[in-house]
Amino acid sequence: MTVSIRPHHLLCMLTYLGRGYTPDFVKNYDQIIQRLNKGEALSLVTGPDDICAPMLAEAGCHCHNDSVRVRDEMAARQISAVLKTSLVANMALRLTTSQVLALRAAFANGAIRAGCEGCEWHELCSNIASKNSGGAIWRP
Repeated sequence: MTVSIRPHHLLCMLTYLGRGYTPDFVKNYDQIIQRLNKGEALSLVTGPDDICAPMLAEAGCHCHNDSVRVRDEMAARQISAVLKTSLVANMALRLTTSQVLALRAAFANGAIRAGCEGCEWHELCSNIASKNSGGAIWRP
């Protein structure tokens, strides 16, 4: 199996500590991270992914908004540059520890933060990144 992930969620996962919109969201996110930590591959998608799943039934769910699609596009471009590969829809990806560390370093120095502009979690993620992503749960 694979975990479906939209590109900007690759950025979110770099500093994820187990906080989120709702308890169901956090529980789902934790399970996804556990699957990835066990070596399951991810599949890049356009639009809502497995992380979005608990929010999709909510009125006004932001997961379908154009602004989120723009975040995905910016994130995909910047992550592609760090990984030296083009990220495309439906691409299977299994990131190594060294690739995640490279992404965390680029995130911390601001090189891959364009997809984070305007995000309500920006300050929290910046704080975590400034501490070398200490405590972040994603550890492939």
